[in-house]
Amino acid sequence: MMERRERLSERGSAPHPAAARPPSPRVRGEKGRRREEIGAAFLIALIFPPIPAHADRLALWTIVHDRCVANLAAHRPPDPCVSVELDGGEAQGVAILKDIVGKAQHLAIPTRRVSGIESADLLAPDAPPVWREAWKARGLVNARLGVELPRGAIAIAVNSSLARSQDQLHLHVDCLAPDIANALAAYRRFLNVDWHVLPFALAGRRYWARRLDSADLSDVAPFLLLADGVPNARATMPMESLVAVGADFASDAPGFILLADQAELGQGGHGEDLQDHSCVIALPR
Repeated sequence: MMERRERLSERGSAPHPAAARPPSPRVRGEKGRRREEIGAAFLIALIFPPIPAHADRLALWTIVHDRCVANLAAHRPPDPCVSVELDGGEAQGVAILKDIVGKAQHLAIPTRRVSGIESADLLAPDAPPVWREAWKARGLVNARLGVELPRGAIAIAVNSSLARSQDQLHLHVDCLAPDIANALAAYRRFLNVDWHVLPFALAGRRYWARRLDSADLSDVAPFLLLADGVPNARATMPMESLVAVGADFASDAPGFILLADQAELGQGGHGEDLQDHSCVIALPR
């Protein structure tokens, strides 16, 4: 089980977004970055023979392009991926790969070369629909767990360039940590379409947050909303981390809570820190 998370700070009024981003407190070191590095290393070792000490940062891309897409093109199952969606061609394709870390975690990966959250391709009108496909993958998470989790129990996270070992964009789809889920559920009525800094900490960090009205992320562009909505984010995209958490708002309107933070080397700010790969939230209560 993951180590106990930092206790949330006292709540107050949410500050209005300012021209500059507020500093974030020091948190649990480099746990998020280490976890992704370990996960990627295990995944690559499982699929490929041993590799040199200096691991290939494009190994995840090689898995998707040379194995999953190639197998599908040859009319075979897209192994080792669970699925590959190529309705719009490889430029619009998204592969879903089971991560070796956690019982239920899956990765959503574009089938074209996209380095990470910093890529300008993600802000273009023809960006691959990776958020839509990531949300669809919640069904795979539920299947692995043997339960139907509510929207608010699942999160999609993208780490910054400081917290990844692979230079191919991949979105983590997995359970939300219970304390994070409880904090967001209690606060969601205060959210609107404007970004603001949360008046409390999540995993020791003060995240920017906003409401997103979308049932399945097929009609929105979260990367663009971050770049154009959070002060200075467009200029610092390599440092940004972005999370989408399922939510039900007033009148049971389905939507999401977007969370963003700017990572700091050795000081956290990695979106994956809000997830719980042991999926405690799925256990019977």
